[in-house]
Amino acid sequence: MRTDWVAGPLPWVLGAAAALTGLATTIGGPGATPAWVAAAATLGVSAILALRARQARGAAAQGRALAAALASVTRAVLVGGDDGAELVRNAAARRLLGPAAAPLAPLFERARGDERATIELERLTAAAAAGALRHTEVAVALPGGGREWLAMEVRPLGAAGGLAWSAEDVTARRAIEETLRHENEVLADFVDFLPVGAYSADADGIARWVNHRLAEWLGRSQTDLAGRSLREILGTVPDPEDERAEMRLVGRNGEIFPVVVAHSVYDEGGEIFTRSVVMRDLVPEHQRERALRAAERRFRWLFDDAPVGIALVDLDGAIGTANLALQAMVGQGLDALAGRPVADLIAEDARGGAIEELGKVLAGSITATHLEVKIRGRRDLIAQLFVSPTHEEGEISGLVVHFIDATEQRNLELQFAQSQKMQAMGQLAGGVAHDFNNLLTAMIGFCDLLLQRHGAGDPSFADIMQIRQNANRAAALVRQLLAFSRRQALQPRLLNVTDALADLHNLLRRLLGETIELRMVHGRQLGVVRVDPGQFDQVIINLAVNARDAMPGGGTLTIRTSAVRVDQPVQRGPELMPAGDYLLIEVADTGTGISRDNLGRIFEPFFSTKEVGAGTGLGLSTVYGIVRQTEGFVVVDSEVGQGATFSIYLPRVQAEVDAPKAARLGDDTPADLTGTGTVLLVEDEDAVRLFGARALKNKGYRVIEARSGEQALDVLRGTETIDVLVSDVVMPGMDGVTLARLVRMERPAIKVVLMSGYSEDVARNGIDPAEGIAFLPKPFSLKQLAGAVKQAIGR
Repeated sequence: MRTDWVAGPLPWVLGAAAALTGLATTIGGPGATPAWVAAAATLGVSAILALRARQARGAAAQGRALAAALASVTRAVLVGGDDGAELVRNAAARRLLGPAAAPLAPLFERARGDERATIELERLTAAAAAGALRHTEVAVALPGGGREWLAMEVRPLGAAGGLAWSAEDVTARRAIEETLRHENEVLADFVDFLPVGAYSADADGIARWVNHRLAEWLGRSQTDLAGRSLREILGTVPDPEDERAEMRLVGRNGEIFPVVVAHSVYDEGGEIFTRSVVMRDLVPEHQRERALRAAERRFRWLFDDAPVGIALVDLDGAIGTANLALQAMVGQGLDALAGRPVADLIAEDARGGAIEELGKVLAGSITATHLEVKIRGRRDLIAQLFVSPTHEEGEISGLVVHFIDATEQRNLELQFAQSQKMQAMGQLAGGVAHDFNNLLTAMIGFCDLLLQRHGAGDPSFADIMQIRQNANRAAALVRQLLAFSRRQALQPRLLNVTDALADLHNLLRRLLGETIELRMVHGRQLGVVRVDPGQFDQVIINLAVNARDAMPGGGTLTIRTSAVRVDQPVQRGPELMPAGDYLLIEVADTGTGISRDNLGRIFEPFFSTKEVGAGTGLGLSTVYGIVRQTEGFVVVDSEVGQGATFSIYLPRVQAEVDAPKAARLGDDTPADLTGTGTVLLVEDEDAVRLFGARALKNKGYRVIEARSGEQALDVLRGTETIDVLVSDVVMPGMDGVTLARLVRMERPAIKVVLMSGYSEDVARNGIDPAEGIAFLPKPFSLKQLAGAVKQAIGR
């Protein structure tokens, strides 16, 4: 940014140019930080001190009240005690900051490779260690690319002990400052090359700044003239009492030319300055008019071509004029905007607060303000308003309101938050499902052991079968959880969607009932997709059942297929769908529709709009998980009373013969499950290991048990002869995949079977099926376990 411009013409610019420089002052000055943020921070620290003082008296309720108060604050706030324990953390801090003992750890990771950002974070850490207050702004990388600016602060809590950390996203403000910095540079050039001379001087008559035009007339450089007395430059010092003076100046070639000097006096921070315009006199009138028209064109260019919307507002709050960017933003021309209250452009729910803030700036009670509002008539358009006053003769004469379109930024923030939430829920669901699969494996296995002693004629047979059947039902629910978390076991193959839907037609017809009409509209040249046929059927059935429940009085369900090509990456819900060829399946109903509030949660597990007991809430989350695990995308479009349309995009593939996949052990179970040999069974869950050992011993195998990968490695490195290693994948310490790799290197003759409640590709963790390592999915029965070992050992 030009420092001579800030020291010189910035105080000088008249009229509309003064309004623009006022905005630059606002962005760089005290008004840049909204008052409510500082208030929230103060409230947070005071409340934290109070909480610390009352901890001994058990003031848990106050802690919850503080957490609730900070939950709505967009600034990330994390408070830690002097012992490193976390006291308070709001929602924003969960995204930006790490644990209280090392809150900057995530930011150091995001700043890797950026020396400047790393140094700033290290200074914050040093200040925290010293118990000192420090503020800074630092840019860190975003996961999807680009950078995010954060305003960071660490504040000691005084005698109470501990530290308060805070962080706020200021990316938008930094972008606006850069834009305005560019505009100031353009404006400086504009003033420099006006067809009139201009200068600014202090109370001692020393020139602080001279524009290019006046320096050119005098035949000297701007730097040469700055700092010299007006008497030396002009030959005399204009009388401050006279607003207009006529004098003669000496030009670059020694010629003398008459000029008129118009000047005004102003006070800047207690120091008196003059700003003056020097006009050559006796210039033909048409030349002066031409110069004025050129100046007007340059100003209009600066105003109309600004990259942000600008409105000049009078003292009554009415719009005097608006630039082209603002007209395009609100979808109205200048004739429709001129004379209207600027508050009319703001949506009704935010209008009252905006009017109050604008009134404060007009009254002079605050120097500027920043608002974020929705634009009236443009439902999805969000704008940031930067408001500053204009002055004439020292009095506030109106407002300059800058409108910055923040819609895309807010949408990206919401999409990112939704994506993070779905990912977190998927991890939780996957972890729960994995633990349940271990429990179900033991339940089903011990039922099988009991059934060997209690045949069909035994009084206990029916009870045991009931337990086993319910365990299998629970396993089906767990598979739905794994589907949502994208960790279920899939067996994808090339599938003709038209044929698959035709096979489902009769089943769907029975599911929908007589009051709902089923229509199928097939596109041409659809190609094929690579999916698990059973899971594809599950997706269509779940969507059909969901549509049926949304049409209690009957209606129409339409399933439409088509081939689409996406030329550019496009946002589909929280995910970015890459360019490519897709097969689109649309499932549309004429039912009750989905409210806007529920659309954002429709794919969450256990979320349901049905009455209690009418569903599990896993139907649509299963659809989401299966489609995403198949590298597809699913989005929903709906309005209340207008039905709903679910659109599924599956990547199209070239028709080819599938390579034979490694057989999953247990799929083709031999009739004779007995065998001989030594099996090393590695499982950290005691119940699963106990069942597996008993089952295999009953079939004739010698079984050596190990409850960890390290214990199994000790056995393998001993003198024991091992024929088959059967190992769980997820275990504390050494996992099953690492153990399998070591076995393949050290004792390649040993056959390996991996067990897991996750999908095969997740469980294998990069191990190629061609390496001879087989996979057995949990939960499994006694028959499947024995069959897997029989197939692996080959005898």
